[in-house]
Amino acid sequence: MSTTVTVRDLRNQFPKVRKLVETQGEVVLTEKGRPRYRLIAYTPAARNKAPAPKDYIERMSRFQPRALGAAQVEALHDDNRGDR
Repeated sequence: MSTTVTVRDLRNQFPKVRKLVETQGEVVLTEKGRPRYRLIAYTPAARNKAPAPKDYIERMSRFQPRALGAAQVEALHDDNRGDR
């Protein structure tokens, strides 16, 4: 069963209401005799695991599935050098 306090009690005697929330777990706030709000203790959400490390070899193999041959490497090197 939860404890009930008024909005005025919350405003004027907050430390007492806070202690009730900590001990009871839940406090119902009443306004003009009617239950209006429910105070519960905050519990932080569990932290997510760290993301998996990136697999750079797998990413590179998507763009270049096979390694270049020696002749292709030489041709690419010559093309990149230009006329020197």
